Amino acid sequence: MTVALIFLPLAAAVLVGMLPLERRATEGIALLAAMVELALGLVALIRFDIHAGVQFATDRVIAHNLAGIADVHFSVGMNGLSLFMVLLTAVGMMSAISAAMWAGRENPRFYFALLLVLEAALVLLFTSRDLVLFYIGWEVMIIPLYILMGVWGGSGRRAATLQFVVFTMIGSLTMLVAIAALGVDGHSFELTTLAAQGRDSVWLFFAFCLAFCVKAPMFPLHGWLPAAYRESTPEVTGLLSGVVSKAGAYGLLAFAIPLFPATAHDWRWLFLGLALVGLVYGSLVAFRQPTARGVVSFSSLAQMNLIIIGIFALNSDGRTGAIFQMVNHGVVSLAAFLLVGLVELRCGTDSFARLKGLANSRPILSTVLLMAALWTLAVPGSSAFVSELYVLIGAFRQNAWLGSVAAIAIVLAAMYALRWLAGIAYEQDGEAVAKDTPDLRIGELGIAVPLLLILLVMTAWPFGIMERIG
Repeated sequence: MTVALIFLPLAAAVLVGMLPLERRATEGIALLAAMVELALGLVALIRFDIHAGVQFATDRVIAHNLAGIADVHFSVGMNGLSLFMVLLTAVGMMSAISAAMWAGRENPRFYFALLLVLEAALVLLFTSRDLVLFYIGWEVMIIPLYILMGVWGGSGRRAATLQFVVFTMIGSLTMLVAIAALGVDGHSFELTTLAAQGRDSVWLFFAFCLAFCVKAPMFPLHGWLPAAYRESTPEVTGLLSGVVSKAGAYGLLAFAIPLFPATAHDWRWLFLGLALVGLVYGSLVAFRQPTARGVVSFSSLAQMNLIIIGIFALNSDGRTGAIFQMVNHGVVSLAAFLLVGLVELRCGTDSFARLKGLANSRPILSTVLLMAALWTLAVPGSSAFVSELYVLIGAFRQNAWLGSVAAIAIVLAAMYALRWLAGIAYEQDGEAVAKDTPDLRIGELGIAVPLLLILLVMTAWPFGIMERIG
């Protein structure tokens, strides 16, 4: 099952990229592959046994005694965390491909092939149980993002791509050195073996954390975020915020903390302090943004720092809340960025100064925007409210002051969520909103509504999901 989830999008990418098909056929194959990937993920969810640990596992030696250090294994499998990250990846990629089809991206063969390679890389890193294999997935993930941003991005794409690559490569190189050092010292690259050895190494721990915290991103390692989110196409930005950022949080949960538990405990307050600053900073800057993309970009920064608070609370409530918030935020940010993309297609801008009024005589669009905003501000009863509540409980269990400040900072979400909604939807029509600007069409509903339905399902049954997360 896991092997199929990795190689299906990769095979589809080769097919899409190599066959000289017409646009519609290329788009159809890409979308079909994404839908089959999601179907396989749902089968895995149905068959998943919450008491069985890592499942759907495969373990084969692919390199004997690499560099005289240790064997490298093609060791993959899914626990609860991996399963929901794979499902999030599948949902995100299907939505992104649908949005790209609707927008009519140039050179579709290359564009959709890159998206599918990105999906394969993400599934590989989310399911890897070997550090070398994980690193391969991590590095392959960067390549399609670099090209998608640099070729199809906006006018400032070169600077945005350069910042993204520089930040990412610095983190990746430090992690590569740390993996090599772990292999030499532990005579293995397997996660289970190395975690059982129980190391306490500050520099190795921070080498891993640098890579993961850049990708998340955690304050103050977010310097690449504003330009990358601004210049990428809406669907790529949605994937960056909704899925790729979760690779950083996943790395902390699945690798950095299990490999160095004592070091993580000793240095937890550094991460908690920086993440708390990032939560407040991201929320305040999001409220002051002049564009719809800017609000969602910095709100994503705030939410990822909230997730890091849950992770470094180092207790079961914080961890559960952080993982559930990863899923919630992934779906919400995907929906928000794709909706902004639909607004840009209609109006040619996402600037609040030129928008407003899109709710006037457009009931479907206004309803969808309202639902996205409600989950962004985590109204009581929503799945986002449950995950944020668990993060706060974990923070309070760690320290009352930490929980109090985090709770106050979360309230700021209401400010930027309502400003985002009002800036797009309400008041009189802006200069970029023509009288004949249409409501959401059926094809566009196919992009946004499935994501909102997923949020409704998670709201109706949050503890079923949390139970499987573990």
